[in-house]
Amino acid sequence: MVIEESPQITRRTTRSSALAKCPNNVVEETNASSQPPPTLDDLVLGEEGESFSFDDLVSSFPGRQSQIKELVNLLGPQNSPMLPIFMYGGTSTGKTSILLQTFRHLKRPFVYSSCLTCYNPRILFESILNQLILHRKNAENGYSSAKRCERPSDFVNFVREALVSIIGKLQGQKSGKLSSKMSGKANGNMIYLIFDNLERVRGWDKGSTVLPLLLNLYDTLKMPELGLIFISNTSPDTYDSNVGYVDPNPIYFPDYTDDDLGQILMRNQENKKLYTSFLSVVLRPFSRITRRVDELSTAFSLLFRKYCEPVTDLRVVPNEEMKRRLFSHFQPHIAPALNEVFKVSQPSTEVEARERKQKGRTRKSGGYDVVDQLDFHMSTSTKYLLISAFLASRNPATLDASLFDSTGGSNNRKRKRKVSEKSMEQKETAEQELLMKGPGTFPIERLLAIFQFLCGANFVVKGGSCPLEGSTRYRSTVSEDMALQVARSIKFPLSKYLYRR
Repeated sequence: MVIEESPQITRRTTRSSALAKCPNNVVEETNASSQPPPTLDDLVLGEEGESFSFDDLVSSFPGRQSQIKELVNLLGPQNSPMLPIFMYGGTSTGKTSILLQTFRHLKRPFVYSSCLTCYNPRILFESILNQLILHRKNAENGYSSAKRCERPSDFVNFVREALVSIIGKLQGQKSGKLSSKMSGKANGNMIYLIFDNLERVRGWDKGSTVLPLLLNLYDTLKMPELGLIFISNTSPDTYDSNVGYVDPNPIYFPDYTDDDLGQILMRNQENKKLYTSFLSVVLRPFSRITRRVDELSTAFSLLFRKYCEPVTDLRVVPNEEMKRRLFSHFQPHIAPALNEVFKVSQPSTEVEARERKQKGRTRKSGGYDVVDQLDFHMSTSTKYLLISAFLASRNPATLDASLFDSTGGSNNRKRKRKVSEKSMEQKETAEQELLMKGPGTFPIERLLAIFQFLCGANFVVKGGSCPLEGSTRYRSTVSEDMALQVARSIKFPLSKYLYRR
């Protein structure tokens, strides 16, 4: 895929997509010259004039009332200094969505960066600085960052300068000193730095240096107008507390219960009675495999249409007889749907194989064969991995963070000697020119970063280097119980292949 116009993502668009019910990574291509320069508005989430009450915020997240109240209390009133906040819990428990929606409610300016899409120190540092300096990467500036930053010491100095500048603008806006062009709608003079997926830093080559730096920012900068918020899948106990940083205030997000999942999935359903009867059939068996709202929502949207096939009027209120009839029609589809995420299905009969072959017929379009439908089944994770490899091979690494999360930088590789900034820019330009000629190569870390963003999975992490081979090694984070459940779904005798110490 040749990139003719690299997509431009504004801060507001990126944050809005993060709050979407099902993440949609389709980005519209826009002309860089037509976009206005960034202002303070880009540090605030939400549209002009948008407002909603605290009750609306709580009602948007069933089962999370206590966490939202605790978060708002720790953030405190407008312009009040705060200790760092540490939000932790399993994947898809609402941590990031609740935090962003809370900031939308409070109208407070913040800078968000994910340590998953910003997968090395330089990309993370430059992502934060670009947002604080109100710098947007586009074709006019060669998609370059406002400042080149690789060393932690430089990052601290640059952040301090940027914070002083942005806080001054916020104070000037409050006192009416700024022009109408620069005036934003931010409440207060505080600025918040949000670090998502903090556990990913431990797998970086320089993670042992970067992690203490981030956790010590509160003591290092000593700025009462700065608020720090960390989001992690692991608890604070898993981080070394002997480096002298101030212990942050923890907020724990447990897994959703079945009742919570039912309330979340029930939202925006026109016929709640009909959907309730559907959930009574599918929620319990599916929640035993996954409690991720995005996975359940995607699977249920397809299954609900199958469930409603015998119904002519979707506004009908089902009685007991109709529920039994719908269940009898729907029951054969439950087991295949449960296995779809993990299992690569094979044609069970010759008739089914012929039907799939007919569905997979191709049509001619402009001299190329275009496949109408796949003539084979592929697991969801495999599809995401295929797409991730395609994107990593066709897109320059400098666009990863801006496409998938926030503004970012280019790939940072180990070098035996320090090279000049001009040499680095020439090297990055050469890499982009190579992409014009065909698919390029990519490091495994980049593939994993894109894959884990697209599907939200975090099954493989870097485990350091092998002392004998010197190569990078990786570790699976899947628990034995989950692995056994997956193995049972595909009828694989995993226990026979496990080495027991």
